Amino acid sequence: MPKAADLKRGTIVEIDDQLYKVRNIDVRSPSSRGANTLYKVTFMNIQKKQKLEETFGGTDFIKEADTMRKTLQFLYKDDQFYTFMDNDDYNQYTMTIDDVDKDAGYLPDGQEGISGMIYEDNLIGMELPASVALKIVKTDPAIKGASASARTKPAELETGLIVQVPEYLAEGEVIKVLTTTGKFASRA
Repeated sequence: MPKAADLKRGTIVEIDDQLYKVRNIDVRSPSSRGANTLYKVTFMNIQKKQKLEETFGGTDFIKEADTMRKTLQFLYKDDQFYTFMDNDDYNQYTMTIDDVDKDAGYLPDGQEGISGMIYEDNLIGMELPASVALKIVKTDPAIKGASASARTKPAELETGLIVQVPEYLAEGEVIKVLTTTGKFASRA
């Protein structure tokens, strides 16, 4: 059983015999001494598609759903589904566009290292790697002599995600983006 402090976006948990996916975690650190850090977690019921918000202390235990974890590779997206493949047995799993939601910007074709949660032979959730490499397809021209700590500019990546990047980067370069924050990490 994970503690509330160990929860990540995309984790599948069981609350009152229902499966919920962690959609968002808001960490609140009280200013008084001895007060516990609070975690306001937004869940989405997998079957009913209803939202649930709960607040936990950092040491509260949450029952993780009895799912099987598999390492998956993203294959492609069509009009309704994202298709993933298990690299061990080549089984394919799909998730609807609504279920992938905010993670879509971190899924270039062929992305590996995705941890998928399988429940009754269905892909019900996924956790992305800590960072992904994405190619810059549209940005302002690079400025020669710009330092690494200089100003930033918006850049559109191959998946449609827009990220602030340093001014010295140009179109066609590949960068690493942190999946937890959506911020530029480094050149790939």
